[in-house]
Amino acid sequence: MEPGLDRRRAVPGTSLPAPQPARGPYQIQAAINAVHSDAPSESRTDWPQILVLCDQLFALSPTPIVALNRAVALAEVNGPAEALSLVNRLDLTTYYLFHAIRADLLRRLDRTEEAAQAYDAAITGTENAAERAFLQDRREAFSRVR
Repeated sequence: MEPGLDRRRAVPGTSLPAPQPARGPYQIQAAINAVHSDAPSESRTDWPQILVLCDQLFALSPTPIVALNRAVALAEVNGPAEALSLVNRLDLTTYYLFHAIRADLLRRLDRTEEAAQAYDAAITGTENAAERAFLQDRREAFSRVR
């Protein structure tokens, strides 16, 4: 057996390393979830690691939804302006979370009127009462501040 080779990872009866399973989208999604779960608090989330994982996921599944989720991580790493630029290029106007994420990014950029409109679109776009209540609370809190 070669020095440094972990016997538990070798093909039995050889000194060849066992093939490692390819990382697929489900493994990457699980890794993203694990990074979120491992954070001791929201403020200590490892957003750079999540962004790396989102980049990997996007390479495997380049869908608008993956790009939208990547934009959330991008906003935490590079700021809301870069993320908003990405979000605004996505064709997801019928998806309420597109509007919710866009509203949050606009709020963080102090673009109040646009943020209010995006919150309204998100509220209108969901049929889930809990989501609607959450978004209404966010919009009301945002409106009180401005």
